[in-house]
Amino acid sequence: MSPDQHPPARAASTFTRRGFLAGAGALGSGLALAACGAPTGSSPTTISFYLSKPEVIPYFHRLISTYHSEQDKVRVVLDSSSNVPADFVRNRPPDLGCWNYNFAVAEFVNHGALSDLRDTPQARSINPALWPLMRQTADYPGRISAIPYSVMAEGVIYNRDIFARHGVSVPTTWSELVGVCERLTAAGVTPFFNTYADTWTIAQGMFDYTIGGMVDVAAFFGGLKQEGTHVGPSSATSFSRDLAAPMARMVQLAQYSNKDAASRHYGDGNTAFAQGKAAMYLQGPWALGQIALTSPHLNLGMFPLPVTENPSDLKVRVNVDLALWIPEASPRKAAARDFMAWLMQPRINDTYNNDNDGFGSRIDAPAPTNPALAGLRKYYSGGDFYLGPSQLIPASIPVANYAQAIVLGSSPASQLALLDADWSRYAIRVA
Repeated sequence: MSPDQHPPARAASTFTRRGFLAGAGALGSGLALAACGAPTGSSPTTISFYLSKPEVIPYFHRLISTYHSEQDKVRVVLDSSSNVPADFVRNRPPDLGCWNYNFAVAEFVNHGALSDLRDTPQARSINPALWPLMRQTADYPGRISAIPYSVMAEGVIYNRDIFARHGVSVPTTWSELVGVCERLTAAGVTPFFNTYADTWTIAQGMFDYTIGGMVDVAAFFGGLKQEGTHVGPSSATSFSRDLAAPMARMVQLAQYSNKDAASRHYGDGNTAFAQGKAAMYLQGPWALGQIALTSPHLNLGMFPLPVTENPSDLKVRVNVDLALWIPEASPRKAAARDFMAWLMQPRINDTYNNDNDGFGSRIDAPAPTNPALAGLRKYYSGGDFYLGPSQLIPASIPVANYAQAIVLGSSPASQLALLDADWSRYAIRVA
């Protein structure tokens, strides 16, 4: 499992929380939805809608049912199992995609396989601070290839009651964080519960948070692109040079972990943290619902991991959890745009994000109401965020395994040197 194919966020309890979804009807299959409510004597346009996020499939089934009940010109078939790259090769991609915006989508963007959405009202509604993140992942000159739908903001989940019981406050500098960890350790409390057996939890957690808290992520990857095939210890930009300090922080942070972290998986972490076995947990909001399954009334908060001595450096790790796009090859672009516009309506988009602990992508989107996310709101609204570095490294480079090796005791320098070599080989392939 990758860091951005994360487990459910409050999936068990969100589907009927908003009035517009009430009475939407049984879920049924995608084909059943396509036929549901088809008008007599007319021929609605049927579009295929690919969704990459399995935990929200029931949610989108209900959205589609609601869409069908409100209009009769477009029918939507929900697909979550097709091989999308193969479908693009066969020139029969989905008419509308709703995918995490990462390297899996980048190849379609970079090759111009997605249509230009610049002229849509939905593109004009997006928070301008998000466009650099989108371009950082993938870009086709002169186009807006995808519309961000939901953004996940991530940081340190902490148990407010444990903090209060031991008289510690939310840290805003590295030395304050170390002080909190030392005080908790002295009191017999495990500062961080970590789950190294699932490598993605390290990549999206300690690896990304320490880098994003110290390094300008966009500038760093821009430098790597300029170096091309020559990335290494002697180049102006390299993993070895630029990530040495963050990795030293990560090694120090790992010392404040549970002793059995090497054998613990993501599910173990959710349960243990819910049981009060640690004060902090390096996870995104998707973990909140899982924690609540064990302890629904736990008093939780979140804050960005401080890695420097300057509080103004505080930022939150984000990923564009879902983005909407329409392939050039689709013969049903108008119908796909109609459903995309419906999904982007505030009453639909805002409800989805609030129900699933996501942050909105539109300029006028309200903040999520979950009180556990309150500590991240000002950073997101102020544009103090960065894309997770692990998300910007292609899947062919096993960065999560390198991060795991570091926290388990391998030399950071040796692992960063492997990243340099991998990146150079990758640059040769895509040159």
